[in-house]
Amino acid sequence: MTFNSMTAAEVSKKVINKTDLFILDVRNEHDFTDWKIEGENFTFLNVPYFNLLDGVEEIIEHIPENKEILVVCAKEGSSVMVAEMLSEAGLDVSYLKGGMKVWSEHLEPVKIGDLTDGGEIYQFVRLGKGCLSYMVISNGEAAVIDSTRMIDAYIDFADRIGVKIKHVLDTHLHADHISGGRRIAERTNATYWLPPKDATEVTFEYQPLASGKVLTIGHTAIDIHSLYSPGHTIGSTSFVVDGKYLLSGDILFIDSIGRPDLAGLAEDWVGDLRETLYSRYRELSDELIVLPAHFMIIAELNEDGSVAKKLGTLFVENHGLNIEDEAEFRELVTGNLPPQPNAFQDIRETNMGKIEPDVEKQREMEIGPNRCAVR
Repeated sequence: MTFNSMTAAEVSKKVINKTDLFILDVRNEHDFTDWKIEGENFTFLNVPYFNLLDGVEEIIEHIPENKEILVVCAKEGSSVMVAEMLSEAGLDVSYLKGGMKVWSEHLEPVKIGDLTDGGEIYQFVRLGKGCLSYMVISNGEAAVIDSTRMIDAYIDFADRIGVKIKHVLDTHLHADHISGGRRIAERTNATYWLPPKDATEVTFEYQPLASGKVLTIGHTAIDIHSLYSPGHTIGSTSFVVDGKYLLSGDILFIDSIGRPDLAGLAEDWVGDLRETLYSRYRELSDELIVLPAHFMIIAELNEDGSVAKKLGTLFVENHGLNIEDEAEFRELVTGNLPPQPNAFQDIRETNMGKIEPDVEKQREMEIGPNRCAVR
């Protein structure tokens, strides 16, 4: 039988379309348990590559005949060898091109909706990492918000649809992924905006995102309003775009809320987080569509692959927004924290401009799931 490569983009479509897929993951058990490709109709078998060096005969009976088969490893090489062995054993099989390294970096653009004066907003879904970033477009101009380090995805997309990136914004100083904001600004001559309370240690020039700041994209007065919303970091800032969309950064997610401990100040900031979620956000329209900077579980994806839900719906459905007792809320946020993101201190220093790791080091620093939330 034959074996072929399957790209991260092809796997992304299967996630979004809820396609059946059987994944044989040949990484070690710890890596698989910590982080894997997720899909609503995906099934898995984890057998470390070193257990298959003598052949695949012992696992053949565990591989279904009626599903598409994908072999996955860290960087591709091991999965190619296992896929070839399975093919020789009579199975049609694919391997993930570039492995989990490439899966972690793939961005899937999804149109969120149209804006009042003819513009559009797109969400870039990083399925392998749970990161969400945005491009607001109007009259030939664009703003990029919470970009990843894979900056070509945004620049190429803007070129393809014929718009010029004028502004780049980060809702906060990220701790679980490396921001591409400064590099996009350098490549496109755009203005880079950052909350000043998060930027006290940065080594580069930026424009401060102060509360009430309005940026106009294009000629159609599509405004981005900054709403000071501390809690995840001391400077965390939300944006209301076109009166329709709330870009909540890492303060509020669809199924969880932001964690306040990544600068070592959970006890100090938990009150700010509660005030933002239970007071500042309550003053906003229930009709705003929440667009967060991350998602935690695959169930947060909508049918079209987007991650978005009305604020009023979240006030009903999101457990983190419905804890009346302040002590109980404090315990949830400070006593129920997941493991901290991989290399988060180095990521913070990279985003400050204090260190400049090479590309391979940056990939290594980011490996792993989204860990910005508490549930």
